[in-house]
Amino acid sequence: MRIGVPREVQPGEARVALVPESCKKLVQLGYEVAVEAGAGMAAGFPDAAYRDSGAVPVADAASLFGSADLLLKVTPPTLTGPDEAAWLRPGSIYLGSLMPLRNLAAVRALATRKVTAFSTDAIPRTTRAQSMDTLSSMASIAGYKGVLLAASELNRYFPMLTTAAGMVFPAKVFVIGAAVAGLQAIATARRLGANVLATDVRPEVKEQIESVGAKYVGIELKESAAAGGGYAKELSQEDRDRQRQLLAEQCAQSDVVITTALIGGVFAPKLLTAKMVESMRPGSIIVDLAADGGGNCELSRPGETVQVKGVTIMAPLNLPATMPNHASLLFSRNLTAFLQAFTKDKAFQLDLNDDIQQGALITHEGEVRNARTREALEKAPV
Repeated sequence: MRIGVPREVQPGEARVALVPESCKKLVQLGYEVAVEAGAGMAAGFPDAAYRDSGAVPVADAASLFGSADLLLKVTPPTLTGPDEAAWLRPGSIYLGSLMPLRNLAAVRALATRKVTAFSTDAIPRTTRAQSMDTLSSMASIAGYKGVLLAASELNRYFPMLTTAAGMVFPAKVFVIGAAVAGLQAIATARRLGANVLATDVRPEVKEQIESVGAKYVGIELKESAAAGGGYAKELSQEDRDRQRQLLAEQCAQSDVVITTALIGGVFAPKLLTAKMVESMRPGSIIVDLAADGGGNCELSRPGETVQVKGVTIMAPLNLPATMPNHASLLFSRNLTAFLQAFTKDKAFQLDLNDDIQQGALITHEGEVRNARTREALEKAPV
């Protein structure tokens, strides 16, 4: 079987789906791996490294898409300039991070082309599938980089320091959401010496928050907010009101607020109001790591940094792409683990009864197989 790895063309996207290390492993498994020229350059992987791994260089993107049995990508296929979806061969397999609920047009195009599409961000969060989970790999990078952005922007030190001029006290960092990005943000802020508090609507993560050095603050929920698989669901109105009061109190006392909350791992609930922002001290920083899902702060402008009454609100998009070398390495290892798990006799074996394939499957034989995506498409305009 032939694996195709194209150069990513989305603006700002510097990652590549497979790095040479993974190409070598897949060639040894019996695959032919074709990589578009220059695909890994922005991430620090030159064409020569791919040739040394046994991959075949391809100059033309359209021919690479059309000849691939398995097309591996970081982002969804583009639909204009160029129309990557139209290049895919019917019956071929797409593997990458589709984020299907955010990219319904791409899903519709894949179904129309009768492509079997697996979205790695929909892989079940089980022990067996852990090594294939690109969502967690990329969220960890976002949590780390988000804290560095805050530290570089803050007008004071993160750690407590004793100097000849006297002592300075540590910055107070408040992290909202304690899934992978939040826990990495907590750990990074603690390593930098900050005093860190964190909250999550799932009280069962209190132990995880404390294990990485933060103090847990939270409310006692009237209804469970756990949606399974490590995700959270929306709160009841009563719990939302009580949570809002907690957030207002903590934001007013914090130098840095890092928000990471997503509903179902996809869409960002609006947690920070304009009033909360205005209550913060001048010079304070908000880093909205949920900007890709719309943002947790109602004043965030995804992709921009704004100031409101002396408070800086940063809403960076696609932070993993700003660390493309390690982001590509981890993403590539996730995809390789997926392929290794289902390779037999030098070919990828479709097994739609397998829980991992079943969970990650979005389109197959001209149909949208993922229930949540199908429902969203039915409600969306064509």
